[in-house]
Amino acid sequence: MVKLTEYEQRMLNGEMGEFKQKALQFIVKYAEVLGANELCKISRATVFIGAQHYLDSLSTDNYDEIFSKFYLNSEKEIKVGEFAKDCICQTCAAPCDINDYETVHLSKEFFEKNKRFMEITKEAGVSIVNSCTPYYVGWLPLKGEHFVTTESSNVVMSNSLFGACGNADGIEAAVCAAICGRTPLWGYHVKENRYGTVVFNIKCPSESVYDWDIIGYTMGRLLPPHGKPIINGNFEIPNINKLRQCFSSLSTTSGAEICHVVGFTPEARTLEDALGGKKPIEVIDITYKDYEESVKMICDEGSGDIDLVSIGCPHLALDEIKEIAMYLKGKKIKENVELWIWTDYAIQAMADFNGYTDIIKESGAKLLNSSCPIVMREESHKHSKGMVMNGAKQAHGIKSQTKVPVYFGDIFKCIDAAIKGRWEA
Repeated sequence: MVKLTEYEQRMLNGEMGEFKQKALQFIVKYAEVLGANELCKISRATVFIGAQHYLDSLSTDNYDEIFSKFYLNSEKEIKVGEFAKDCICQTCAAPCDINDYETVHLSKEFFEKNKRFMEITKEAGVSIVNSCTPYYVGWLPLKGEHFVTTESSNVVMSNSLFGACGNADGIEAAVCAAICGRTPLWGYHVKENRYGTVVFNIKCPSESVYDWDIIGYTMGRLLPPHGKPIINGNFEIPNINKLRQCFSSLSTTSGAEICHVVGFTPEARTLEDALGGKKPIEVIDITYKDYEESVKMICDEGSGDIDLVSIGCPHLALDEIKEIAMYLKGKKIKENVELWIWTDYAIQAMADFNGYTDIIKESGAKLLNSSCPIVMREESHKHSKGMVMNGAKQAHGIKSQTKVPVYFGDIFKCIDAAIKGRWEA
């Protein structure tokens, strides 16, 4: 039996409307399944919402019906109401750029449907941000703050670097939590469950964003089931962009939801601190051999002609877009090759103002917002004969959507491939 506060009980009784009642019913059932005895209040949420492709299973465009069936688990159609006022809620990656559907080969019909769904979501109190890196544009949960998010890399980032508290909840659970402002007090919402259990000693390159992408991928594939990683050893101290890439690939090859970095993240002042005074269940060295093995797993073998290059998984920071613009200045993308660079529309606006977008456009590349090929799915890239990705998560995941070669490298090697129209091993 889940113990509810007076406020929660009133909501469950329907005093705050059927929309919130149904959402809380879902959360209470979720808590019962998990064995959680009570709920906790969340102050931040990101939701994977809009005309996402998982909704194709429902043969209707009536958003109230879609929302009721898919998110609220209700056969009764309930009009979309208001999300929790005291929860800062915004959208995660979307299935389309908010302005440009033609560049990415999507239909106007799909674009308009997504726009309509987003408008309804906005009216319900959710900010349309469309970012898988929300911390770049103000979504910053602080130490001890409770959050929900559907973005796997953001779960690890928020738990680890910020010391906030949240779990890798499903799409429906996150939406219902954002509506009622409550989630089960369980998992990483509880201090005792947050200590690390597996120590990784870094004995491979750790200087670049690319290195940290491979480190994350390697940790994930070597992590024992249910392990909670701790990064230790003689490594180059990472910045937020490097950790973004590391946590993205870690969550691709494992179910990790937290990752302590000794001497750097708030709950890992020391190794003992990160372990909670206990001994690790395993200590693993990540060697250069492990590093090279991961690269071979992510990047297809050999050289080959390519026609689509996608940079920005997860979405890029402004400083990276500046570097890309400076690297592209005076250069041209090869004819019949597409170079897509992904961020959210807020950072895109800053890139516009600073002139980076114009430089990128002059080269023949496109600065795009809100999405990426893996979220847009096959419709956006089914024409491609060979693809290049800068993110291990994207390169790993896109292989289930295509049979063409998929290559992986750092941002500048990706750009070089776009200029030449060819990947050189």
